[in-house]
Amino acid sequence: MKSFLGKRAIASAISLVGLVILVFFLSRLTGDPTDLYLPVDASQEARDNFRRIHGLDQPLMVQFFQYVGDLLRFDFGESIRRSEPAIDAVLRGFTWTLQLAAITMALVTAMAILIGSLAAFHVGGFFDRLATFFSLVGASAPDFWIAIVAIVIFSVNLGWVPTSGTGGWEFWILPVAVLFIRPFGLILQVVRGSMISTLSSAYVKTARAKGLRNRPIIFVHALRNAMLPVITVIGDQAAALLNGAVVVESIFGFPGVGKLMIDSILQRDFSVILAAIMVTAFAIFLMNLLIDILYAVLDPRIRY
Repeated sequence: MKSFLGKRAIASAISLVGLVILVFFLSRLTGDPTDLYLPVDASQEARDNFRRIHGLDQPLMVQFFQYVGDLLRFDFGESIRRSEPAIDAVLRGFTWTLQLAAITMALVTAMAILIGSLAAFHVGGFFDRLATFFSLVGASAPDFWIAIVAIVIFSVNLGWVPTSGTGGWEFWILPVAVLFIRPFGLILQVVRGSMISTLSSAYVKTARAKGLRNRPIIFVHALRNAMLPVITVIGDQAAALLNGAVVVESIFGFPGVGKLMIDSILQRDFSVILAAIMVTAFAIFLMNLLIDILYAVLDPRIRY
């Protein structure tokens, strides 16, 4: 098990190093922050002083190695826009995103496993066809379109929920509902397909022949053996929520790390961009490691 997890950790660490290099140089292509934060008629002395204060006066490679050295000391730099440590702004936004993703994935996982298992048990029936139809529609619809339509219908026309911002539970309804639809459709389809295959296996037929009731057959015997592909998709969709909540957070004005990332790109706040991507990537690395552990627990053959 230790060797198995060690190999996964090394592979993820290599990916993080590549990500740091890629994002550092790509972020510099957005332009010079001096043109954004100083007046058009600012003197050359003021521009040079601004660049010196924020470490932008050195050649690009020197800036990169300085950043890597700071990163090894867990120093993510200072936010140009907010005049605070970049990691503080990112962790504040990431807390919101993590709550949004956790609530959404908890609802998605519970509903997809329940409905997908029941659809597989009644394969070909009305419930199965209905669940398949809605899951395919949900998996195909783009998040940004669903978000805009939901705002028009439920906020503008009906006035049931706020259009954007944060506050009470009513502010969470639309973001969670919009983020719920796509992963629910994908995970439900995988649960249904995996359960259909498992329910037709010999040991399930034996359990039925022994007179076991349907509930323990579905949710005890069949579900565990059908969970490996399901866990893969759940992990992928959880990572996609951390990455893909950018559009939904921007549309709903939700103060998560996705919206912070977009704002920082527009503001050329390089330290916050890098810190946001690093924190998100590290969270995805931990999530993938957890999935690998679950794999090894559910199927010991994977350890070898």
